[in-house]
Amino acid sequence: MKTYPVVAALIMLVGAQTAALAADPQAGKDKAQTCAACHGADGNSANPEWPNLAGQHASYVSKQLADFKAGQMRTDPVMAGQVAALSPEDMANLGAYFATLTPSGGFVSEERLPLGERIYRGGNQDTGVPACLACHGPNGAGDPMAGVPALSGQRANYTAKQLRAFRSSTRSNDRKRTMRDASRWLSDEEILAVAEYTAGLH
Repeated sequence: MKTYPVVAALIMLVGAQTAALAADPQAGKDKAQTCAACHGADGNSANPEWPNLAGQHASYVSKQLADFKAGQMRTDPVMAGQVAALSPEDMANLGAYFATLTPSGGFVSEERLPLGERIYRGGNQDTGVPACLACHGPNGAGDPMAGVPALSGQRANYTAKQLRAFRSSTRSNDRKRTMRDASRWLSDEEILAVAEYTAGLH
């Protein structure tokens, strides 16, 4: 029987969500040894282009891994190779493990702080950009039940890259087009400012 890509992605996502119910952080820690080269031994990346995974919601991490493996709505040649052999159980365990780690925090420049705070907390009414805190919360903690990731302490370069990807729709694994619609009218300067601002949120 032929399995179509969208169906395969849905099956994989359901499998990951089911496995998350019995996720094992210790098994995730054992599996995460290969992740450390890019994401750090403590889940905090040494490279600003790669995301911190420490403290991220378990369900969000496992979903991203499943989406990378499906290769439809989120693609990356490096991650595709890393997730190729992962089972839904592995993904759930990795998510559970990274959720137990502590994010290191980030930096926001004085130059971009006012604009970043304004966009994050109030959006841009002139261009229709919504306030980021409406979904990600006042402290950038996100909402695991709604599939909204934590942004506090995330790498600014990485966040900016993802916002640009959502804006151009080269990344499309956001629920109900939420991020694609929210980022559609963000300017390059607003993206940089809000990315820095979220990196410094605590």
